[in-house]
Amino acid sequence: MSESEAPEAAPVFLREAPASGRIETVSPLVRRLVCPNAGPFTQSGTCTYLVGRGRVAVIDPGPDRPEHRAALLAALDGETVEAILVTHTHRDHSPGARPLKAATGAPILGCGPHRPAREVRGAEQGRLDAAGDAEHRPDRELAEGESVAGPGWTLTALATPGHTMNHLAFAFPEEQALFSGDHVMAWSTSIVAPPDGAMGPYMASLDKLRDRTETVYWPGHGGPVREPQRFVRGLLSHRRARETGILERLEVGERTIPGLVAALYSGLDPMLRPAAALSVFAHLEDLVERGRAATDGPPALDGEYRVA
Repeated sequence: MSESEAPEAAPVFLREAPASGRIETVSPLVRRLVCPNAGPFTQSGTCTYLVGRGRVAVIDPGPDRPEHRAALLAALDGETVEAILVTHTHRDHSPGARPLKAATGAPILGCGPHRPAREVRGAEQGRLDAAGDAEHRPDRELAEGESVAGPGWTLTALATPGHTMNHLAFAFPEEQALFSGDHVMAWSTSIVAPPDGAMGPYMASLDKLRDRTETVYWPGHGGPVREPQRFVRGLLSHRRARETGILERLEVGERTIPGLVAALYSGLDPMLRPAAALSVFAHLEDLVERGRAATDGPPALDGEYRVA
């Protein structure tokens, strides 16, 4: 968003959660099966999508959970899986692709191997290992604009780095839809946690989506994103407002990430404070890179910051 544009209203998040464990037809060519891996970062669970009829694509098979795989294979009974597509390599999205390939013979396509946004420093390795699926190796990595097609459906890769650096969305032109993974979700903002992700690319990826023409997004968690252009503009405004809040707190003398979280996230569930700290850290890394904030040495979670 340019500084000359009026800010969009903050997005209205829809907390209603789709039920897990049952197949639902959500559009003429899309079925959804939610994995029962509910949690503070997954809502009711990871959404696995079946696209097409008869000869289908499966998007984001989720974690390697036998009960989810059994439900998925039951839903696919009598059909052929043409391709298994993966948006990104967090452990709640990609590990289920490998056993599904073993069960169906379908190739794994989509995002490349997991990789950090920058060099990993010290204790950060543990955080990266906890989130990322280091075993993911697709049969074919899809580059920007590459498509996979079947009877009545086409899925085109759109690079949307930021939440993870290998994150892809998949455009579905037959229904003017986009499978947005964890980049845009209706129920919550997406976590951007260095060194796994980076705020600058995340914001650029939002900016890339805001003028597209899809009428609905099917996200990795939660229900659909309606009026996606308005929603994406709201997400951009929300993140810019958070950035402004960080700079204002630095200007009045706050220096640490815990202090910023306490000031900016009043009433936050204690379970979510670590995620909020990583989000603030991602903003600070971006602000330092852009010359608007400063710190001594490389940005760090336990570092001290000031206005540049």
